[in-house]
Amino acid sequence: MSNCPYHDPFKSAREQKPVLATEFDGDPVAMILGFKEVRKAARDYTAFSSDAPFRVPIPREEDVRSMRQFPIEVDPPEHKEYRKIVESFFRQPTQPEYIERMENLLEELILDALQRDSIEIVREFAIPLQSRALTYLLNVPESEADLWTTWGTHVFRDESGKSKGAEMEAYTNSLFDRAEANPGDDFFSALVQARYQGRPLTREEMQGYANLAFAGGRDTIINTVSTVMAYIAEHPEALDALRENPKLVMSATEELIRYASPVTHLGRMCPVDTDVHGVKVDAGKLISLNWASANFDETMFEEPETVRLDRKPNPHIAFGNGPHNCLGAPHARLIVRTLLKKLCQHTNGMKLLSAQRKVEKEADYERANAYHELKLQLISK
Repeated sequence: MSNCPYHDPFKSAREQKPVLATEFDGDPVAMILGFKEVRKAARDYTAFSSDAPFRVPIPREEDVRSMRQFPIEVDPPEHKEYRKIVESFFRQPTQPEYIERMENLLEELILDALQRDSIEIVREFAIPLQSRALTYLLNVPESEADLWTTWGTHVFRDESGKSKGAEMEAYTNSLFDRAEANPGDDFFSALVQARYQGRPLTREEMQGYANLAFAGGRDTIINTVSTVMAYIAEHPEALDALRENPKLVMSATEELIRYASPVTHLGRMCPVDTDVHGVKVDAGKLISLNWASANFDETMFEEPETVRLDRKPNPHIAFGNGPHNCLGAPHARLIVRTLLKKLCQHTNGMKLLSAQRKVEKEADYERANAYHELKLQLISK
């Protein structure tokens, strides 16, 4: 299959050492690059802790939100208890009724796009898709997505430069107020009625869940969808291969998620002075788990910069690894899988009209990660 349209910016550093001493937000960070090293560190929560509010995401988020995110910023064993409170919502994408709703949604959006001369994928396709699909996951009326689509690609750090964090917190507080007055079977009512170690959740804890639900799975889905659409537009042979062999859709989904790796890395805090593969990390300082680098590690993936729709095995860690493996992974997989199926069913390909890449520029790397803008023309069968 075809080569990736962007290079792996961590390849050279990874070939020298499995960790790169760098910095973010003015602080030193040991960035772990190798697949095996990243996976091992992700599972070692005693040495590399998630009990670091506002510092798990990179860049850090003290300036854009006011509460700890649950369950991502909590270590085991408490993490398991917090996670269990909401797990039933995130298991829904395996249910036939949920799958059917997702298929109907993707079909609607693709048929609408086929009626246009062109469509800007990020804001006219991926954001509405992510927002409406999230209403299914949280079991709230689909009309709620009308507001969510106005929040941009990232609630906290959209390219507009204006954080919607305060607006989102006020909105979710109103949803919790409504759920307390008239509870239903939605995500917010479940949190209002939940118990943690025998006590009700505090409002701050509830907000921490809601905060992650709206922020954590937003830009990741949007970036993945736009990256997949751009790849297929530039590589029509991929869609041909999927049409000829529909069984490829499952492996192609995993390979395109590996290729997209929408989260470059996440932070962990060292509770004590730690030697990280020869890099000294002081107590209280961060390491980062570089999922994107790990997913292109040539010691694990043969020809990693080549997209192989039939790649097996494909042990990518785009959804993380260990106890903090992404709760939303089944939801994200269903979106990509259904997107591929519906593109095969309704289109004869796509034409790339224009694109503005989104580039992460940090002290020691530049990584192309999705798009600010992507204009395509979908071609009818």
